Amino acid sequence: MKNNLALTMTALGTILLAANANAAGFHLREQSAAAQGNAFAGATAGAENGSYAYFNVAGLTRQKGTQLNIGGTYIAPRAEASNVRAEDGSRGADVNNIVHAAVAPNATISHQLNEKAFLGVALNVPFGMITKYDQDWPGSDHGITSKVMTATVTPMFAYKATDKLSLGAGLQMQYVKARLTNTGIYQSIPYYAAMEGDTFDLGYQLGALYEFNDNTRVGVAYRSDIKHKIHGDLDASSSFSPVLGSMLSQDISARLRTPAMLSMGVFHKLNDKWEVMAEYQRVFWSSFKNLTIVSDKDGSELSNVKEHWRDTNFFAIGASYQIDHQWKWRLGLAYDQSAVRVQHRTPRIPDSDRIWYSTGLNYQYNDRLSFDLAYTYIKAHDAHLDTKLTGNGGSHVTAEYTNSVQLFGLSLNYKF
Repeated sequence: MKNNLALTMTALGTILLAANANAAGFHLREQSAAAQGNAFAGATAGAENGSYAYFNVAGLTRQKGTQLNIGGTYIAPRAEASNVRAEDGSRGADVNNIVHAAVAPNATISHQLNEKAFLGVALNVPFGMITKYDQDWPGSDHGITSKVMTATVTPMFAYKATDKLSLGAGLQMQYVKARLTNTGIYQSIPYYAAMEGDTFDLGYQLGALYEFNDNTRVGVAYRSDIKHKIHGDLDASSSFSPVLGSMLSQDISARLRTPAMLSMGVFHKLNDKWEVMAEYQRVFWSSFKNLTIVSDKDGSELSNVKEHWRDTNFFAIGASYQIDHQWKWRLGLAYDQSAVRVQHRTPRIPDSDRIWYSTGLNYQYNDRLSFDLAYTYIKAHDAHLDTKLTGNGGSHVTAEYTNSVQLFGLSLNYKF
């Protein structure tokens, strides 16, 4: 029974870290339409509007007075599994549109208390996804449906320590809710299982921004890991044995740890027309070492699955061109490393390295109101899946994944 429950629950930790197939480890990076236009190059140093505070809270000191930023990103992924083969070598049907489209909203409001102190509050959705296979696909015991929603509210404070140096801190208050489904077999009896759980936990972020002069600035930022304890229900059903469903269903809990992130960025204005920027980020996925599932009924350990994620690197370069006093054009290119090696790739997370191609526009309607529009195309490297290599049991399935994503970002910026 424990082995079958492990199959049901193995993906809980990874999926709760997950979003759509658009960032390594499935971190949802899309928190600013302006930064997206540069492929998030210089996001830690840019501080062009309030949305950049997600990447570096110290940038709030560049937002004078009271300002509001409201935006969102429409995420249109395309993930397909082809050449699907079951354990007996038979050919399964190809699976199209595994990852579903979604909208990731974001908002930031900031207020200048005095010449040195600034307050802000941000709402972000750093993780979230919907993936769905057909229930009769060969790997259904590894996963059918995976849905996750997160919401993070971050109160922030930034302080101008000197004319050149700004420091900032924020408190991440994060809610996570997830639902997973798959099939299984217990004592030769097939069943269908669904797990749903949620949690609310805290983390923090720190940032520093140093302005060499009006044209050049660098930023460093750190987002802490968040230690989550998920509480939920495991509901099982079987058309062959109603008693089996009742026996397997129970309350469960699990502990998992989302990764810390360290970012460094640089921004430089070449002249009245051109700006250039660059970004590096290290995401410490290796801190997610294992997932332990415990029965709330008697405290017994139902499964303890080792994860094999690695720390990842994100590199980006970008440029902006001031067309006239109202229009600015943005460009960016990025490389995003996968957190999952081929021998640990699962149907729920067919992760692979990817390249970002971004462009965007900023329109300054008047002194108070402006808009940002961004488009990104992400091409992921083709990914090979062989569940026999994962070491987490279940049926042996092989497949080839082709993944790409289109992102459409839009935001409004208003100065009161």
